[in-house]
Amino acid sequence: MKNTVSCAVLLLSLLALPATAKEIAGVNYPETASVSGQELKLNGVGLRKKAIFKVYTVGLYLQTPSQEAATVISSDQIKRVRMSMKRDLKKEQISEAIVDGFKKNAGASLGKLQQRLDTFAAAIPDLKEGQELVITYAPGKGTTVTSSSGQELSVEGKDFADALFSVWLGKDPVDSGLKNGMLGRE
Repeated sequence: MKNTVSCAVLLLSLLALPATAKEIAGVNYPETASVSGQELKLNGVGLRKKAIFKVYTVGLYLQTPSQEAATVISSDQIKRVRMSMKRDLKKEQISEAIVDGFKKNAGASLGKLQQRLDTFAAAIPDLKEGQELVITYAPGKGTTVTSSSGQELSVEGKDFADALFSVWLGKDPVDSGLKNGMLGRE
């Protein structure tokens, strides 16, 4: 009986612990993020590598977590990607990679999204190791991109957000291991 009570007390104390952050490649991602008074939950984290180089880490935050990429992309909920640079990247490197992933996943929608994609790509700054780029979609408001340097840009349309989030989560993602990490599959 004493062992049963002790186990129950231990289990209850573990359940009462606050959520802990997830760490990947030295970057901590808290279990929650607040956007416009709404609490988002950390869906998953990943590391983008190119060849042998660590490029950036990313955390995906959602109102309603899911391991299904199509559900995450199509859902009309607040969602956020927080990217932390693991190396210095020029504006051209970042925008070229995003534009390439966007084009691979936008399909027939690319034509009507091209002008917004060009505006988005032009607004991306150079980023140094340790700096962040945060991309947040809010229903009815569009996608906001904020950098550590304080630059901010908003792009209208859920169709744009769907194509942008497809860069990481679409059928032809920038990195399949990163996709699995963001979906909490690893």
